[in-house]
Amino acid sequence: MSDLSLDWATDLEILRLTGSDIQECEDHIIVKTPSNPNYHWGNCLLVVDHTLVSQAQTWVSKFHQHFPNADWISIALPVMPKKTDDWESQGIVLEPLEVLQTNELPKSFPLPYGYQVRALEGDDWELLSQKEIEENLISKMYEPKEYEEFITQNNQIRKSLCQKGKAAWFGAFFDDELVANLGIVVCEATARYQSVETHISHRRRGLASHLLGIAARWSADNGCVNWVIATEATNDAGRVYRRAGFESVVGSVNAYKPPSFRHENK
Repeated sequence: MSDLSLDWATDLEILRLTGSDIQECEDHIIVKTPSNPNYHWGNCLLVVDHTLVSQAQTWVSKFHQHFPNADWISIALPVMPKKTDDWESQGIVLEPLEVLQTNELPKSFPLPYGYQVRALEGDDWELLSQKEIEENLISKMYEPKEYEEFITQNNQIRKSLCQKGKAAWFGAFFDDELVANLGIVVCEATARYQSVETHISHRRRGLASHLLGIAARWSADNGCVNWVIATEATNDAGRVYRRAGFESVVGSVNAYKPPSFRHENK
């Protein structure tokens, strides 16, 4: 489906690389990831017909039909519905994504003093998992046991992609503590950034900007000539990406209802 936005076009390529089952129907796509059943955006629906985005009940029913055990709802829409009441009445949040793209190698910025950067390998993957699990225990966004299973499996998938040469994951370390990381996946000639994260106490120091450049050079060496990154439209990280040379392009909309655990622990 050539008219997919760049975020979902690359998402689907990455999901295929990691073994997800993708079924293309006339007006939607069904994505299933049996190896990681708690991955909400690996077990989801993608609506591709712009004229059907207001039919909330239809798509919610179809989601439950394909994912009867899911305690969340994850449906991607190509555009924001003109009327959102039917979605919101079901507790679903509609969140537009900002997608940024460049055909020029993203700018490189210096590494701040006191930090070391390297591609993750060996025990680094366990450090990444521990960091993500600990952050969820603090935020209480997801049920701890299910989230730990998701993170463990997700990082195994990331590690496998890296070992196959399809991706690379880079981390910034301060006194042996992993304080920032991001990944990048080769989708033919397009490089798609993944999971740009910086610990709150190390933000606004240029770590993400430096890692963006490191990952861009790696992907260029692996044949990429186009770079794509997606973030929530409300996230101020967009300024970091524009500074590196990215420009906004058309993105999609996430229609998402998190598990009830999240509401109980706000």
